[in-house]
Amino acid sequence: QVQVVESGGGLVQAGGSLRLSCAASGSIFRINDMGWHRQAPGKQRELVAAITSGGSTDYADSVKGRFTITRDSAKSTVYLQMNRLKPEDTAVYYCNADLTHYKGGGSYTGNYWGQGTQVTVSS
Repeated sequence: QVQVVESGGGLVQAGGSLRLSCAASGSIFRINDMGWHRQAPGKQRELVAAITSGGSTDYADSVKGRFTITRDSAKSTVYLQMNRLKPEDTAVYYCNADLTHYKGGGSYTGNYWGQGTQVTVSS
């Protein structure tokens, strides 16, 4: 059984900062890419930031220069540091992990999502 669990959301004023954390657990053999997506009410889910196993990163244009994604491979954890938050950053933030885990005497590679954490930025 694999679990992906986010934490760190909350309410913050515009210009403030939040740090999201996401931990993957279970019979994990290897974690490949990890990332953060968000979904605002009435909008499609969009990629916010992603990081590969080698540390390469990618960001949505709307968050470049304000958000930073990092990972601690030893802890199977990815972080999203969000600075200079804007009201338009308000959304449910979801973590996903592309990983390989042990299953049925072998291994299985799949993409797993967390339950989401709410981020609300007030103006």
